[in-house]
Amino acid sequence: MARYTGPVCRLCRREGIKLFLKGTRCYSGKCAIDRRSYAPGQHGQGRKKATEYGLQLREKQKARRIYGVLERQFRLYFAKAAREKGVTGERLLQLLELRLDNVVTRAGFADSRSQGRQLVRHGHFTVNGHRVNIPSYLVKEGDVIVVATKSLSIPLFQEYAESMRGRRVVPWISVELNAARATIVGLPKREDIDIPVREHLIVERYSR
Repeated sequence: MARYTGPVCRLCRREGIKLFLKGTRCYSGKCAIDRRSYAPGQHGQGRKKATEYGLQLREKQKARRIYGVLERQFRLYFAKAAREKGVTGERLLQLLELRLDNVVTRAGFADSRSQGRQLVRHGHFTVNGHRVNIPSYLVKEGDVIVVATKSLSIPLFQEYAESMRGRRVVPWISVELNAARATIVGLPKREDIDIPVREHLIVERYSR
């Protein structure tokens, strides 16, 4: 499976905001964008004129990088969103939120989406009783995601219940701490998606 394997802090610096690609590190003083808030590269500190195309491109790149999706797959998500009913931009974000690697991260099983992707790839989760190791698997309302029985002995999951106490979970996911289980109780609404992306600019970008 193709994916970005370069330094992720560089991506945050390029977009000029925290994309929270490294989990708890992004909240610490080690965050690269706190120390060097300018874009990477030789001309990172130079002034750049913002164009309409440039703004649209940046919003698209932010969404891609937050969810860890490459260009071709992102285009497929957009095409699917455009075919379905509703507002295309909101539907696009909804599809990205319903990816299994994002869901396990939202539920607190993983510290970041990249860690969630790795855990899914290693077969640590079941969906409705069946093991799923495809990070891009789209869950549906009513689906139940559970940590596989053999995986419960891993320290990461043993500490899960304690680390989740007091933490806020998105309203469309119901989490049972002691059972290491998450249930999709609804579909994410735009107000539930807290990523710093202006999706209407992404729609304009692909509608050119």
